[in-house]
Amino acid sequence: MIDKLINYLQFPFVRYALIVGVLIALCSSLLGVTLVLRRFSFIGDGLSHVAFGATAIAAVVGLSNNFAVVLPVTVVSAIILLHTGRNTKIKGDAAIAMISVGALAFGYLLMNIFSTSANVSGDVCSTLFGSVSILTLTKDEVILCIVLSVLVMLVFVLFYNKIFAITFDESFSRATGMKTGAYNLLVAVITAVIIVLAMNLVGSLLISALVIFPALSAMRLFTSFKSVTVFSAIISVICAFLGIVISILAGTPTGSTIVAVDVAAFAICWLTGLLLRR
Repeated sequence: MIDKLINYLQFPFVRYALIVGVLIALCSSLLGVTLVLRRFSFIGDGLSHVAFGATAIAAVVGLSNNFAVVLPVTVVSAIILLHTGRNTKIKGDAAIAMISVGALAFGYLLMNIFSTSANVSGDVCSTLFGSVSILTLTKDEVILCIVLSVLVMLVFVLFYNKIFAITFDESFSRATGMKTGAYNLLVAVITAVIIVLAMNLVGSLLISALVIFPALSAMRLFTSFKSVTVFSAIISVICAFLGIVISILAGTPTGSTIVAVDVAAFAICWLTGLLLRR
């Protein structure tokens, strides 16, 4: 098995998949702790469905590089979702459901009506579940992913104290003069960037797993924000790496395999937490 893996690593697409997978998992886990603590975990689902709709539009228009459409549309949707969630008439969960379901249905409808592909079901399945997308990345896409991932990590590190403050007590932070609206907007934009990057890894339907499971796994064992964030990043990277390796060796869908490893890691952390408390 080791020899087989070494042989696979000689191919550029396998190395690209591992690099991108590790970077996306790291970025998702960093922001995942904040989103889970603020009970806004399913923003990933909403934005991923928006990204799916934007991908369908890019495919219909015939753009070879769909990042030019998907990223701006997802960022704008994140901003709209943030402000709509504050509306007393449309609560946050209702806004997410409204945008996500509408975008998903609209995207699938466009792909069925205007698609020139002979295998529409296969294209949709690949986009939703990330079946082979991560193994077909080009060098330019890998470079773009590296640049965006580094920017996300730099923003998180530079604004760590601000993100910590709005995560635990936004009202107090606003009372002290902090521009909480600007930092909430920053979190929304970063989330949108991560969602767009993660679509190639696990597909639009499984993106929330990258955000939720590492954070919840870390919370079974640790209590401080910093320790939870660090352990979440570590376990997310390990699960992504193992998931990609297993999917390559076993021939299983990459996205589903990564999520399955994340679920197993959560079960192990949960049991370990129970034993430690006893």
